[in-house]
Amino acid sequence: MDGRDLVRSMKTVGSAGAAQGLRTVRAAWRRRRADATGLPARGAERARVPGPVQDVEPGPGGGTIRFSRSELRILVAVNGAVFWGWDGACPEPSYALAGRCPEPDPRAVLEPDKDGGWRVVAERVTIVVSRHGAVEVRTPGGVTLRRDLPPRWWEPRDGGPARWMQRSEVAADARFFGLGGRASGPRLRGGTYRLWNTDPGGAFGRADDPLSLTMPVQLVVSDAATHLVFHDTSWDGTVTLREGEEGAGSGHDRPGSCELRMDGGPLRCWVVVGTPARVLLAWASLTGAPALPPAWALGHHHARWGFGSEQEVRRIVAGYHEHGLPLDAVHLDIDHYDDHQVFTVDQDRFPKLPVLAEELRRDGIRLVSIVDPAVKAEPGNAVYDSGLAEDAFVRDASGRLVEGVVWPGEAVFPDFTHARVRRWWGELYGERLGQGFAGFWHDMNEPTSFTAFGEPTLPRSARHALDGRDGDHREAHNVYALCMARAAYEGLRELLPEERPFLFSRSGWAGLQRYGGTWSGDVATGWPGLRASLSLVMGLGLCGVPYSGPDVGGFDGSPSPELYLRWFQLGAYLPLFRTHASMRAGRREPWEFGPEVLEHARVALVERRRLLPYFVTLAHLARRTGAPYVRPVWWGAPEDRALRDCEDAFLLGDCLLVAPVLDPGAERRAVHLPRGLWYDTATGRRHRGPGQVLVDAPLSRIPVFARAGAVIPVRGDDGGLELEVWTPARGRTGGGLVVRDTGDGWDEPEVERYVARWEGRQVVVEREGEDGLYEPSHPVRVRGLV
Repeated sequence: MDGRDLVRSMKTVGSAGAAQGLRTVRAAWRRRRADATGLPARGAERARVPGPVQDVEPGPGGGTIRFSRSELRILVAVNGAVFWGWDGACPEPSYALAGRCPEPDPRAVLEPDKDGGWRVVAERVTIVVSRHGAVEVRTPGGVTLRRDLPPRWWEPRDGGPARWMQRSEVAADARFFGLGGRASGPRLRGGTYRLWNTDPGGAFGRADDPLSLTMPVQLVVSDAATHLVFHDTSWDGTVTLREGEEGAGSGHDRPGSCELRMDGGPLRCWVVVGTPARVLLAWASLTGAPALPPAWALGHHHARWGFGSEQEVRRIVAGYHEHGLPLDAVHLDIDHYDDHQVFTVDQDRFPKLPVLAEELRRDGIRLVSIVDPAVKAEPGNAVYDSGLAEDAFVRDASGRLVEGVVWPGEAVFPDFTHARVRRWWGELYGERLGQGFAGFWHDMNEPTSFTAFGEPTLPRSARHALDGRDGDHREAHNVYALCMARAAYEGLRELLPEERPFLFSRSGWAGLQRYGGTWSGDVATGWPGLRASLSLVMGLGLCGVPYSGPDVGGFDGSPSPELYLRWFQLGAYLPLFRTHASMRAGRREPWEFGPEVLEHARVALVERRRLLPYFVTLAHLARRTGAPYVRPVWWGAPEDRALRDCEDAFLLGDCLLVAPVLDPGAERRAVHLPRGLWYDTATGRRHRGPGQVLVDAPLSRIPVFARAGAVIPVRGDDGGLELEVWTPARGRTGGGLVVRDTGDGWDEPEVERYVARWEGRQVVVEREGEDGLYEPSHPVRVRGLV
């Protein structure tokens, strides 16, 4: 223990309270001893590279290329995705994939290339392998999108997992996105990013990295094409990015680069090439369709750590009603538990929770419960006792229970990488449903264990089942929350089969979208936190997790009225629209910020309610196509370099462009519009892109633009569905999609397709059918006519 650890220990004891502080010191020492005895010391290593090519073996969708010291397996799947794995690595088993690996494409052919190399030629991509193991990804036209240099391994001479490193080059004009939730994004500048889900231990800002949800998924956008690359290993690692430079040096381009270093696991990856929409569609087919939230979850949620009692919840709900503000859900944090113990209720402060839940439901408001993975290690705690009987908790290499410290004190942790444990945990949600809860948010599931020094998680030597493969926390850590989400989702499907589960999680990994969404975690209150909120939502959407949102107002501190309102206005256009804060922070109810903010917040809430049919449509389209609700402005035109650098605006589906105000005191802002005609929805003024426009952004609203020709489903004045149509440009047609949700069940509603066009001096809207065009079945309101 060095001097810094000693100082940190003393601070922890002082700030957390004597009892809890001492627990964290003991936990830190336990963790250090466990890893000292449970993990082998890493001794001398030997480096290895593939060596020269020896022979090949063609196979379905590609084949195997053998080098003197390794082998490379390549497979092109029927959906166009390309897999390759070194050292015999196969696509399965994988926590990321949904079901089995897709079938190989029988049209993909392995054939010789020049200079002793080989190539696999497919419809959408060509993979070229040099005789020493460099792998190039090329477009069908022959443009190189990515070049992976021969990998290197460092193997312990006495056995154990090999570390490895993969260097790659991309086009000089390429831009990097993804890697999970990154506050500094959505575009990832040069620097090093860690792949280890981490509780930042307090409110975080744009400079903090890593955060709770990392994943080795990159989206790389260049002039030639977009490609996604996913390195399928859950071990700890880093990604170091360097953006390229065109015309660097003597007029030559300097390519961008990526260096991936992993502490273990297989060296295997998937690559998908195409437009952003095609790439995300293939990614969803690999890792699973995004879970469809119930319609009410697309409304407004109000949460707080520290409601404290049923009376306080009723007071807040009454305030919403009194001020005429729509409200769809109330979230209860850990303070509603009995002594912070999961799957319990404090009967003194919440004596009639099912009655409260039923009252709220009658008013159209659902109750959502927090769920933490840590279980208080105390005999008599029903969850602890049943978990012991089920042998559900993580153990160390000697077979002893691994104990950490979380909110309830000394705690143990379920091993969600075991199918039997997932079934046991999923059944526990019956208690939550019995209390009247309709949705769930998972917290502290990186997993977090408080510690006075060292990493705030389980010992790396802790043992996990890994679904029959057995291993330790080095491999299980990053997929722990993913497996917890799976346990809850599958349990809820069994307990309440007629309703779609509502679940979102602070942590996760590739494939989390199969079970639900996520939220920002404890984003810091302040203008940088507001900007980070948008970065996180856009970045996660490009990694295949379309449903997410921040804590509106920030988790800590007291936002100014202006900051709160601008955050609220942004949140109204994000998938998860939730106010939330710490018990030590200022209030987050709109009426607490004065009459002016209240009125402007009401406008934002009413507009969100009006757009609910559009959000429902986007949710269904995300499930079917993998396309996120919130998209970067370059989504439809990735070749536009100015758009690729735009990070302060976004597309909401295909129809709307939202330009939030992210700086204090701003009453005007510049907006970079994609190609085409756009309408300012507040003024009706027309703007033509591509290019930048300067528009008003008064405190009462943020700029929102509608694409000319857009057909948008909205809620009409009578509560029914209405088609809002923005006039197409002369000589052009427009259109839009509508999916009417049939409720919160599993019926698959029809996708309605509408076309908007000029007919003489009128704009006509018609529905496309199998036999032609029909009159729309909803009222139509045309906007933008001059």
